[in-house]
Amino acid sequence: MSGIIGPRRENKFRRVASKLCSVQSWKSRLPITIWLPKYKFNYLIKDLIAGITVGCTSIPQGIAYSMVAGVPPQVGLYASIFPGMVYTIFGSSKDVCAGPTAILSVLIAKYVALSVDFAFFAAFMTGIIILLLGILQLGFLLDFISKPVISGFTTAAALQIGAGQLKALFRLSGSSGETFMSAIINFFKNISTIQLYDTLLGIISIILLYIIQISKIRAPEGSSTCLVRTSRAWVYVVSARNAFVVLGASLLAFALYRYDIVPFNLTGEIQGGLPYFGPPPFSTVVNNVTLRFEEMLAVFGPSGLVMPLVTILESVAIAKAFAGSKPVDGTQEMIAVGACNFLSSFASAMPATGSFTRTALNHASGVVTPAGSFFKACTVLLGVTLLSPAFFFIPRSTLAAVIIVAMISLIDVAIVKKLWKNSKAELCVWGVTILVGVFIGLEYGIAVGVAFDAVRALLAAARPKFYTEHIKVGNKDVTTVSLVGTLSYACSEHVVRTVSLHRYEHSVIVLDGRLLASCDFGVAENIITLISDLDAAKHLLSPLFEVWRRIDRTVTVFHKCI
Repeated sequence: MSGIIGPRRENKFRRVASKLCSVQSWKSRLPITIWLPKYKFNYLIKDLIAGITVGCTSIPQGIAYSMVAGVPPQVGLYASIFPGMVYTIFGSSKDVCAGPTAILSVLIAKYVALSVDFAFFAAFMTGIIILLLGILQLGFLLDFISKPVISGFTTAAALQIGAGQLKALFRLSGSSGETFMSAIINFFKNISTIQLYDTLLGIISIILLYIIQISKIRAPEGSSTCLVRTSRAWVYVVSARNAFVVLGASLLAFALYRYDIVPFNLTGEIQGGLPYFGPPPFSTVVNNVTLRFEEMLAVFGPSGLVMPLVTILESVAIAKAFAGSKPVDGTQEMIAVGACNFLSSFASAMPATGSFTRTALNHASGVVTPAGSFFKACTVLLGVTLLSPAFFFIPRSTLAAVIIVAMISLIDVAIVKKLWKNSKAELCVWGVTILVGVFIGLEYGIAVGVAFDAVRALLAAARPKFYTEHIKVGNKDVTTVSLVGTLSYACSEHVVRTVSLHRYEHSVIVLDGRLLASCDFGVAENIITLISDLDAAKHLLSPLFEVWRRIDRTVTVFHKCI
């Protein structure tokens, strides 16, 4: 026997090694080697248009998210440049646009409050952890995070980020708050410090964003060429509405500034040019105390693990949303996003992942290959190197308006109706995730949500549903109990109790195990003991052949299980 098993194991090892070392396997980990040789000129035009369009949106969003994180504005722009270039090489989705996001920005904000170095250190550690998970082929772990938990976390983050922008929108005094409740409390506490001009500009910016978003220019059949072209061009205006609103507000601020009128709180000077290239800081100074590498890790603590989790969840969820019927390789996305953060941490960038807003815009702009991310990165690079003086005049209230509108679109209300109809237990998980995230903190929200989801899954395994049916066969009353799916050891006693409830109601009880996929040893042993007890009590006696045949089949199934 050992002589047979040995060669089998050896052959299996050879097959696995051959698969891992094959050219196709290595190409799948470098997707650019697959799509670049097939690249065509018409792809270049479409990718270039999509890249420029997304790049124009990435500039104001990058500056806005740097405000949320508390880092210099150029850091948010660098996080749009270098992750985009790296994703072009390793990314498996043509639509995903890697860059800073509001959720990641708010997660690192409390660390950046100690030192800006934590932003670059967070990108480095996030990249290392995600890369390690990808190399170990652990993409399947993402399947354990359910949709209600992801939706609840995203909704809580959107509420917290939106509330945090009230300070910039109304130009309030005080802090923006670390949680949703603290931001709301700060708003009412300092409501008397509201500045009129910033408030008007912020509200007008929100209204304009919504008007442009819902407006359409239709060109019916037979319309003039001019109307058709205008209709097509307006699609890009709607897609790049953030950039146009920010541009308009900046031009207004610049015109007033020329007459020494500064009614708005402006972004201020941005350090343009290329970033510092070098290793991320592995030590920093906080309150005149030098923190070494291990002490910086201690500052992040266990809650710091939420950052890489959220980073890869965002990217994979977005990739699946735009993949249609095509499968998404979770492991490759881990490698791509991990490489984006790891390599960009050497270029003074904050953590980055897939952005839903920019990915949707990329998709709507007709991107064909991941080269669109490269052109987006080049557009932002040109902006930060050549146009950085112009960023001085961007009003902060307009950037706050851009973030608030983006956050409103992330609040998933439609899922409530679906969960109410299908699974109220999952609705409770969704609600708990939001409440904890809003009142205590986002990292605690996702942790509690996952814990509640695990309890829900364990409870379902311990108390599975059995389908019972009462039928009349001749002059005999028969109860059939159907065992379905997989029965774990946690429900071994539950099976016995469920069947025992019917032992005094009918003289015949049939255990139907035809739909039973598998069961643990303890379950099978308890069921066989139960069958013997019922047989001794004459609860399975029946002159009907069909009933006996089903009983015999069920007994045989359970005997095979042990």
